[in-house]
Amino acid sequence: MLDGGLDVLDVLLIAIDIALVWFVVYKLIMLIQGTKAVQLLKGIFVVLGIWLLSNLFGLSTLRWLMSQAITWGFLAIIILFQPELRRALEQLGRGSFFSRTTGEEEDTDKSIQAIIKSCNYMAKRRIGALITIERETGMGDYVETGIPIGGQLSSELLTNIFIPNTPLHDGAVILKEDKIIAAACYLPLSESPFISKELGTRHRAAMGISEVTDAVTIIVSEETGGISCTKNGELHRQLDQEKLEEILKSELDYRSKTPAAKSWNWRGKKNG
Repeated sequence: MLDGGLDVLDVLLIAIDIALVWFVVYKLIMLIQGTKAVQLLKGIFVVLGIWLLSNLFGLSTLRWLMSQAITWGFLAIIILFQPELRRALEQLGRGSFFSRTTGEEEDTDKSIQAIIKSCNYMAKRRIGALITIERETGMGDYVETGIPIGGQLSSELLTNIFIPNTPLHDGAVILKEDKIIAAACYLPLSESPFISKELGTRHRAAMGISEVTDAVTIIVSEETGGISCTKNGELHRQLDQEKLEEILKSELDYRSKTPAAKSWNWRGKKNG
């Protein structure tokens, strides 16, 4: 029996309780990381901060406004976070919410090399391509807009999908782990006014999907043969094989993430 009437079992249960809460919070943060929900979450913290300050300094009108915002905030959160909440429930239903990150368990090197080989082949022949790699954020809604494939990822299969005048060449291919999930998928177009006017639909679609998910998307331009990549609303153009491989390994192969790789600067040259 410890001081205060707590025995060892009580302390152990409290520790387990706190650990489980922190684990759930951590998984929720990982779930919304790289999505628009992060900005919404920051806004909620700003409102709470203003409410606390208004209470501290006795600002009655501001306190009343913030109280109203908090009172209706629960409903607003359900509306604003609807895609993320649905995604969390879907993952919980699949039993994958508490699972380890796929990249930590699977060897992704073969997949990365297959993607690079395919992109280089298509770039030399100016075959347009749009390849989206699913990460933590589920992409089921976008997979449903295309044609299911479910095939093992290989450079030959990936290249063949984008051969001009074939049924699946128009649209995006969605990859998950070492599988080609679907082809001819429709992605949301970015409405950002900062995208260069010279860029076409593929680049806008790649930017669009990067703004709503944490997916990494590769674009091969059929006009120039240039290879570009998007992630988190950032567009990086004119990538050579070495730079593309560096990005893919940094973002997809968790085994090879060194401190330097983790801080790889995505905020490099934009739209040019």
